Amino acid sequence: MSERLDAFLTRAEALLARLEPLLPPVPAAVDWATTLACRWRRTALQGWLEPVRVLNCPPWERLRHLDAQKAALDRNTRQFVRGLPANNALLTGSRGCGKSSLVKALLPRYAKRGLRLIEVDKADLVDLPHIVERLIQERWRYLLFTDDLSFEADEPAYKPLKAALDGSVAGLPDNVLIYATSNRRHLMPEYFAENAAALHLGGEVRPGDSTEEKVSLSDRFGLLLTFYPFDQDAYLDIVAGWVEALGGRKTPALREEALQWSIQRGGRSGRTARQFAMDWVGRQGLEGKR
Repeated sequence: MSERLDAFLTRAEALLARLEPLLPPVPAAVDWATTLACRWRRTALQGWLEPVRVLNCPPWERLRHLDAQKAALDRNTRQFVRGLPANNALLTGSRGCGKSSLVKALLPRYAKRGLRLIEVDKADLVDLPHIVERLIQERWRYLLFTDDLSFEADEPAYKPLKAALDGSVAGLPDNVLIYATSNRRHLMPEYFAENAAALHLGGEVRPGDSTEEKVSLSDRFGLLLTFYPFDQDAYLDIVAGWVEALGGRKTPALREEALQWSIQRGGRSGRTARQFAMDWVGRQGLEGKR
């Protein structure tokens, strides 16, 4: 019996020696004193927080013509970093108009007051309970940030997010908030046929169950901010600001070329303005005019 046991243990040790190099390494603990932002990464076997080494956070003052949205989100974040009650936030509206930039700009603005940012892909929201569990005992204030959030009806990440916002008996700890951006106001696709499920009782209209389900997710965000396309004057002002920030020169051709650029891109947005400014300043550099 002893010989058989020894043989089994020998084979088990050999098998483990072959498997060990294939296993992912144990992730190191995050030093939040020196790490301002992380991404949540996952494989089939585990998930971990990966520190972001190079931050992409625009300066707060560079985000122009968003005064109302900036004031509301800034106030909510100040409440949060001071340990006061604050709401989860959903930023919706036109693409490229500053939704994600506004969230990321909060990090350098409040990092010295203990704010930290964790970026979570939409597909990884199924791990939300595991992410939150790692943060409960920390002394920092965490924004869980999900960009371009939207769901199809059968996506598994929908329910964990809904429960975390306002539906689970556990809930979010006091040091965690969720900030999300989306081009969809209700986060899920809506179909014309769903209108047929509405009930008409006297003069009252009651939406059908599927419509109520879709609206209920966005309603669980306490702070809802809407972003709109910029008008021409605002767009040109944003262009001028970025050209100045990048060290470029303003010439009489700037206005016309910036407008042509927006027409080619199909709209006026902060993203379009920055992309044009980078092209403009870059061309000036090649021509030796900077």
